[in-house]
Amino acid sequence: MSSQDPFIRPIQLEDADEMARLHAQSAAYLRALGDDTDFQFNAQRYRQDGFGDNPAFSGFCAVLGHHLIGYLLYNWVYDTDRALRYLFVIDLLVDEAWRQQGIGVALMNHAATVCREAGGAELFWAVYDKNEMAFAFYNRLGAETIKDLRFMRLKV
Repeated sequence: MSSQDPFIRPIQLEDADEMARLHAQSAAYLRALGDDTDFQFNAQRYRQDGFGDNPAFSGFCAVLGHHLIGYLLYNWVYDTDRALRYLFVIDLLVDEAWRQQGIGVALMNHAATVCREAGGAELFWAVYDKNEMAFAFYNRLGAETIKDLRFMRLKV
């Protein structure tokens, strides 16, 4: 690996501004597809929610020089029906300038390794239904759409 190749490392508190920058790219892309979510993730929420005594997520990032060029955030879930631990991919993003260069694949492969090493069996995630670029990427990885499961939520 040359000094110009990106490397993957765990996320750090100091990554907040770069994480927010990358997430803003994602939010703009999804809005252009028609997603009307009120995106709230920013540097402050990254620091607040990702670190401390009870972090809401873990993750790792692809770094080139001093710049984050991609990230994957996750948490753990458990399926009692199948008695399996899953790594739930909360968010995967690669900087627009670095897409189609293997960064997303490297991040997903790293997630698979993290999952296996923790005794997990599968990666699991959701995709915005109009995000055809994401579906194409995940299909190239060999992922399958779950036909008999729908996500639900209840605001509390």
